[in-house]
Amino acid sequence: MRFYFDLFMVFFRIGIFTLGGGYAMLPLIEREVVEKKKWIDGEDFLNVLAIAQSLPGPIAVNTAVFVGYKTRGLRGSLVGLLGTVLPSFICMIIIAAFFVTMRENPHVAAVFTGIRPAVAALILASVYSLAKKARLNWKTALLALAAAVLVWLGGISPAWIVLALACIGAMFPVSRPPEPADATAGGDQPPLAEE
Repeated sequence: MRFYFDLFMVFFRIGIFTLGGGYAMLPLIEREVVEKKKWIDGEDFLNVLAIAQSLPGPIAVNTAVFVGYKTRGLRGSLVGLLGTVLPSFICMIIIAAFFVTMRENPHVAAVFTGIRPAVAALILASVYSLAKKARLNWKTALLALAAAVLVWLGGISPAWIVLALACIGAMFPVSRPPEPADATAGGDQPPLAEE
């Protein structure tokens, strides 16, 4: 039971203290589940982000479900889901109760204006971290740039782009540079916490 509580609290804390949606949560999720807890490795995290982006629903929720399932099966996925969704649910109920009276308040508007640059910085940090871990070469960097342009200027859904690039990757495999020696020298993953 302790592991389930730990899993719930990791996603609950991230959900309640992170503003800006799923992409802003990604660096925090990665730090908790990959670096601190070591529940999944960096390669699995990159793979789940690709899958989570192409599935319906928020990317942070999909990621929490995957991490929970990977660590403790169906019960783990439900705990991860609840930990991620509950903070937003509570906040939305509170906001809905007071929104009509607070939306014209200049102090509230100023708070949201101040939050926007911080959210943009969190998203950029996530992009930088993922690009570093993906070990991009010039071919994969061109694919990433083309995907960004198609989403931004072409208005194409990211799900279609992920699907198309997955097909391209299957038909024309691109060799990636090897991992640095220190990333592979760590040995086996430590065992998961006991229930």
